Amino acid sequence: MPSSHCPYGHRPPSSGLKPSRDCLPDWLSGLPAEWRDQVVVPVTFRVFREYEVPARRLIGYDEQGQPCYCVYDYRLIDLRSDDDEEFYQALTYGESVTAWRLNDARWLVHRCVEALGEEGDRNSGFSVEARMPR
Repeated sequence: MPSSHCPYGHRPPSSGLKPSRDCLPDWLSGLPAEWRDQVVVPVTFRVFREYEVPARRLIGYDEQGQPCYCVYDYRLIDLRSDDDEEFYQALTYGESVTAWRLNDARWLVHRCVEALGEEGDRNSGFSVEARMPR
């Protein structure tokens, strides 16, 4: 069973930026095959966590220490009740972004937004952007 401290099911790095080989995130996951030879390869990773809301961010860095990979997810959870007596937590909004820096310094970004209210709409797609998503 994966450690609960590591994002995306991997064990956390023991020394900050340099993870062991068995802890490397699957940074190619979700990257379309036709883009694989156009992205900068990350060599180190750093995890950022938000403790007040369910959110995390992982940044991959190239050999010069510049960001070249970014993935984050955010979840908004609200209390709900069907009878005004018993309450439960419900996911009302979710957003996930994965981005790879291209060799020409632009970013290939895959964004998935889920509005999980009554309609349950989900929008996802790729775009090429000038900057890393924040």
